[in-house]
Amino acid sequence: MLHYMERVSEDVDEFLRRATRTNDLVRLDEIIQEALPGEERALWRGRMWGGTEQAIVGYRSISQPRPRGDDVEWFLVGLAEQKRHLSVYVNAVEEGVYLVQSRTSRLGRVKVGAAAVTFRSVTDLHLPEFRSLLIRAGQLNTRTR
Repeated sequence: MLHYMERVSEDVDEFLRRATRTNDLVRLDEIIQEALPGEERALWRGRMWGGTEQAIVGYRSISQPRPRGDDVEWFLVGLAEQKRHLSVYVNAVEEGVYLVQSRTSRLGRVKVGAAAVTFRSVTDLHLPEFRSLLIRAGQLNTRTR
């Protein structure tokens, strides 16, 4: 059992096809790839900091600063299917604030955490603002791998 998140060699497309909400995940994957063209996709599995087991499709490898300890390998954007909702993690900060927090009111029918946007369906997202958020995240974070 993994005790932290790590990149695994599983095929991302196969993972998306086996998901419960395949249509939403495939559509989100397309949107993310359009906003971050040519970026790698990798599946990450393990235990998130909150203790729950996760599988996340990560886009663009970055070095993520941690409050205590060394920086960790992570992803700029992550896509996950939860039990009752979908999550998109956007690990980009502008002027000291995570991008998702600065755009909460414009993203649609969503809940926003520090770097996470959660929603029930792609139809809950305001797609032009979501695309803009992803493009800006890509502009703020240069490729590290």
